[in-house]
Amino acid sequence: MRLRTSCNIKFEISEPTPFILMLRPRSGNQQWVEREEYKITPSIPVTEFTDNYGNLCQRLIAQPGQFLISTSSEIVTSNFIDQDFGASFVDIQNLPDAVLSYLLPSRYCESDCFYEMSSSITNGHLYGYNQVSAITNWLRDNISYLPGSNNQPLSASQVNIRRFGVCRDFAHLGIALCRSLSIPARIVVGYLYDLEPMDMHAWFEAYVGDRWYTFDATQINSPGGYVILGFGRDAADVAIFNQFGPLVYPTEQLVKVEQISSDT
Repeated sequence: MRLRTSCNIKFEISEPTPFILMLRPRSGNQQWVEREEYKITPSIPVTEFTDNYGNLCQRLIAQPGQFLISTSSEIVTSNFIDQDFGASFVDIQNLPDAVLSYLLPSRYCESDCFYEMSSSITNGHLYGYNQVSAITNWLRDNISYLPGSNNQPLSASQVNIRRFGVCRDFAHLGIALCRSLSIPARIVVGYLYDLEPMDMHAWFEAYVGDRWYTFDATQINSPGGYVILGFGRDAADVAIFNQFGPLVYPTEQLVKVEQISSDT
């Protein structure tokens, strides 16, 4: 399907403030960027770099006053996410070097604490994709999805105790459970067509059958319309903006995703 995405974020800046932004989609990973527009108001110098995970990031120093980020893009992406029940577990020695970091515990995904739990959830399931599917179903059945219930990232352990959260929380717990079974897993942030309520979205991917597959416990069935902005080990790696100095919250943030056509 062809989607038009837009994101407008407004800040009131009190003093010169360095920002790192991550708001540009990149072609690849089953998506193609046909058109893109990125405006910073007022106009200031911006530099771009690619981080350790391949994400496109922008650096700038916002000056005092109103600061507006406005992005839009037209993306071709799939109508459905790929599924492959039976896709095999990949032995550690056969994993690509770039995937190895997604096996390790990280700030919000304490995978070294979840082996017994993940083993219980996946007992009787084929190693690989079927284990991750069992974890996703368990999340959907046992964690309540409450958009807007949490503004700050929670660790997988905190989510497991709390038993409710936002999409990011589901991803953290899913990632930790997968990694505890030596299945590489990473968080993804971006847009999702028809998400209710509309906002930025987070899900996770697991590496089985020699490739990455999408899993999203907050959604039923296998909807398509995902647009990827960035990957990382957990939420600390995929913030759409990081600012340094006095804490600044957006005074306005508006996200839209519209379908242009259903063609794939």
